[in-house]
Amino acid sequence: MTTVLIVDDQPLQRFGFRMLLDSAPGTQVVGEAANGAEAVRQVADLRPDVVLMDVRMPGVDGIEATRRIVAAGGRSRVLVLTTFDLDDYAHAALRAGASGFLLKDALPEELLAGIRAVAAGDAVIAPGLTRRLLDAYAHHLPGAPAEADPQAHPRLRALTEREYQILLAIGQGWSNGEIAERLVLSESTVKTHVGRVLAKIGARDRIQAVILAYDLGLVRPMPPGG
Repeated sequence: MTTVLIVDDQPLQRFGFRMLLDSAPGTQVVGEAANGAEAVRQVADLRPDVVLMDVRMPGVDGIEATRRIVAAGGRSRVLVLTTFDLDDYAHAALRAGASGFLLKDALPEELLAGIRAVAAGDAVIAPGLTRRLLDAYAHHLPGAPAEADPQAHPRLRALTEREYQILLAIGQGWSNGEIAERLVLSESTVKTHVGRVLAKIGARDRIQAVILAYDLGLVRPMPPGG
């Protein structure tokens, strides 16, 4: 059973999500919160598997609430709901540690699938969409100085040469299937490598790995039309 905390300042929106989740097998709503501060408190008390997080709320918004929840180090994962698929809110939420985001007008089955994916430790956003998101907002990412050796970064020192290749591929937005084809590996081997890479660099999921790759200058934005 996947437990969910619904966070939204609109009562009708919370009611709709609760109706959907309570009627779906395998999910259970354990609480509701109307703002970010209340969400942080309830996560500490209830420890839900997934926090369904609205972004624009009075007081503590969803981005700051996500940052506090992730910083607390608990097992709860945050799935952010946003109005636009490529807005600053979505980007900031991912930087704050969210495990993905969905549009508020997503189909019911998409929302349920997203919740299940996040609960299982996966990222909701497809790798290609992750790349498109970060390319759109690459000017927010500092990157590493040209003369620096990103591979010498403390978070990368433990990676083997193959794992470093896998991280570069993740940063390029490749799926496991694409990595397997281009590096001539089986998908099961790639999945194992990806898991090890995430563990060694301290990333919760591949979205955070992509962000790290951008931060360190391992990958750069695609040129316009590229």
